[in-house]
Amino acid sequence: MNTIPAQEIKRLGIAAVDSLLVNGAVHIIQNDEPQYVVLSEKRYQELVEAQEEAYESRVLASLEDVKAGRVKRGTADDLLKELGLDT
Repeated sequence: MNTIPAQEIKRLGIAAVDSLLVNGAVHIIQNDEPQYVVLSEKRYQELVEAQEEAYESRVLASLEDVKAGRVKRGTADDLLKELGLDT
């Protein structure tokens, strides 16, 4: 894991992180625990794009389920009964 203590950032400024970002995400350690993660803008955008693509894929798959008739319509009580959680 690519880490740096928070105190080091306070002492050296953002330059302390810049050199570490070359090797990937930087985990900032505070009170002996990872507290923050710094990513390059490029990596951040890649993650956002991947998340959006995954969301779109799930929505499209759900729409296909509806079109194929694999979705049951009912009430919340019907769902709880189906799951065996009715009280």
